[in-house]
Amino acid sequence: MLKIKRRDFIKSSVLASSSFLIAPNTVLGKSHGHTAPTDKLNIAAIGIGGKGKADLRGCETENIVALCDVDWKYAKKTFEKYPNAKRYWDYRKMYDELGKSIDAVTIATADHTHAMITADAITLGKHVYTQKPLTHTVYESRLLTKLAAKYQVATQMGNQGASDEGVNLITEWIQNGEIGEVTKVECATNRPIWPQGLMTPEKADRIPKTLNWDLFTGPAKLKPFNQIYHPWNWRGWWDYGTGALGDMACHIMHPVFKALKLGYPIKAEGASTLLLRDSAPQAQHVCLTFPARENLPKLALPQVEVHWYDGGMIPKRPEGFPQGKELMGAKGGLVIFHGTKDILICGCYGLEPWLLSGRIPNVPKTERRVTYDMEDFNTNHVQDWIRACKETPASRIKSKSDFSEAGPFNEMVVMGVLAVRLQGLHKELYWDGPSMRFTNIGDNETLKIVIRDGFTINEGHPTFKKTMTDPLNAKAFAEELIKHNYRSGWSLPSMP
Repeated sequence: MLKIKRRDFIKSSVLASSSFLIAPNTVLGKSHGHTAPTDKLNIAAIGIGGKGKADLRGCETENIVALCDVDWKYAKKTFEKYPNAKRYWDYRKMYDELGKSIDAVTIATADHTHAMITADAITLGKHVYTQKPLTHTVYESRLLTKLAAKYQVATQMGNQGASDEGVNLITEWIQNGEIGEVTKVECATNRPIWPQGLMTPEKADRIPKTLNWDLFTGPAKLKPFNQIYHPWNWRGWWDYGTGALGDMACHIMHPVFKALKLGYPIKAEGASTLLLRDSAPQAQHVCLTFPARENLPKLALPQVEVHWYDGGMIPKRPEGFPQGKELMGAKGGLVIFHGTKDILICGCYGLEPWLLSGRIPNVPKTERRVTYDMEDFNTNHVQDWIRACKETPASRIKSKSDFSEAGPFNEMVVMGVLAVRLQGLHKELYWDGPSMRFTNIGDNETLKIVIRDGFTINEGHPTFKKTMTDPLNAKAFAEELIKHNYRSGWSLPSMP
């Protein structure tokens, strides 16, 4: 690992950097997405080989001053596209050297490093755009929510559908009472499209010279490198990713969380194909139960069950659904809102919402629209954040997935991961949201998890051989999933 001197300047620079404000385009009388040279943010990007590359396209109205990645082969094209940006392996060194000159940071690393990179940027007073899922754990989500509020920076999670019209329409239709009360929602994705349900590799591969595996590992336990982990396929490994649920639920479930004004669930239960210690299962079903919320002017909000399916599992077709029509919606996602008056269906990102009755609601437009005339809604989503960065905290209009909403929403998403990983307890798990703990896991409960599941044919007969963990204390295991114990040398700021 590179030995980086810790930031002695953090405390002294926070006030200065957070008080440095750029006049917003609306004040200067310019249209969004076009700025004068003196009205540009200095943006640094961390994680630039995959989704970060697309996020940077949305930042090209600004000054891209620094690029950071742990794999310089994967990042090569992005480095070449922005030749004037300074290059880094370690984000901490970048913060140390350029902290005072950076206004904002985009973060598109593996899931398990989102929280620490984002938290460090916020405590330096930097605006942040962090890819989904916002964090790897419930605790990390809660921390980023509170840090963003404390330091008053502009924030955005990279669930770009939040800035598109579908989520607006779904929210307006439901909250206007068009489908009645909702007590059940079903969500699904056609993912994973990467390998999952895999045994832990038994051999180590040679680490490429262009990859710093120690930096990629970050706060997780350092294990031997294998090509199955990187690039991109880390999504299917618990140490680094959150499986299909974490990858896609931030896109698919967002209109559910927003329109129904959900908060903390009170119960969670998960089931899946073979659950392994290290790799996410091939298919999952999760049920989260949310309590009744305060009624809206035109809509009561009773207790509601939200179901999630992936890996080929899918809800039953609603009665009256057109024969011959594919149930899975646009972009490989599906949401079915079961209302007392009607059923609302949409695809991933809230795309193409429609009512099973065939009605097209005509309701007041209560949601803010994001319109920048850009090439796609991902760019619009980034530009909405850039706009917020240029407004003062007192006058700022929050971006469409500001951490004040994205943080609590991401807690819902990673709660689904918890339910799956704790399914070996064979019960509904009761959740105390404010305290971030399960209330019905006893001090002495244990569970075992499969490490390997061998299968051979001997003289025409099947032979099964499972390798299991020793009995784990269930309460301690759950607590570690809620709040990770970081590897030595890596840490998070304290909870405000």
